[in-house]
Amino acid sequence: MARTSNIFARVEPEIKEQAELILEQLGIPMSNAIGLFLRQVVLQRGIPFELKLPQSKPLSVGTLTGEQFNVEIEKGLADLTAGRVVSAENVAERMRQDYRI
Repeated sequence: MARTSNIFARVEPEIKEQAELILEQLGIPMSNAIGLFLRQVVLQRGIPFELKLPQSKPLSVGTLTGEQFNVEIEKGLADLTAGRVVSAENVAERMRQDYRI
């Protein structure tokens, strides 16, 4: 058996749980998946996928002024009034499809 080394990493619990569900379906233990990622970093001499900045920055309530907060609330109310809504069931189904849960 090859010698191994330990890695300790902190990740968000939700991300870890979602990854575990997917990896379990693939039959790959988390430690093997991390090893695969690191091998690809070595082979490709960098991160093995494209990294991009998001097109728009997600809003954080703590960074909004009172006026900006009110504008965002008004946008949400306008969406509700116009019927631009998605049910929680539809969101859950989309997540199941996207993450094959």
